[in-house]
Amino acid sequence: MINELLFISGGELILVMLLALLFFGAKAIPDIAKTLGKGMREFRKATNEIKREINEHTSDIKKDIDDVKSTVDRETTKIKRDLDEVSDDVDRETREIEKDLNKVSDEVDRETREIEKDLNKVSPDEEQEADQKKKDSETFDSQEGKSSTRKNPEDEHTT
Repeated sequence: MINELLFISGGELILVMLLALLFFGAKAIPDIAKTLGKGMREFRKATNEIKREINEHTSDIKKDIDDVKSTVDRETTKIKRDLDEVSDDVDRETREIEKDLNKVSDEVDRETREIEKDLNKVSPDEEQEADQKKKDSETFDSQEGKSSTRKNPEDEHTT
């Protein structure tokens, strides 16, 4: 583990310890180690305290978020259920209107066919009467055409 510390090899580590011994002396090194140990302990303690505070505050926020999420889920489910009910009601009403419309359409078709049959049914007397009227109008038209082309004898005397 010491060899892995900051990529320092064993020889380099021994060299650093010798320099520290020469620089501080044999009596000062245990005090320095004790002070470094206390500093590391305080640092670890402060880090743990910060983690604990973050977790406490985060847990309150997480709880609030979970409450909001459950409320939103509950309301969304309620709205979806209500929307499904309305959709079903609309579908049911649409089918009923469609049935009524089909009934009315069938009735109109039936009535139309009856009227067409009545119109197509012409009694023989009515048919003969219509033919006679047609012939009379043709005769009248032809006679009128002849009279307009003939000269009036009185017109000849006046000219």
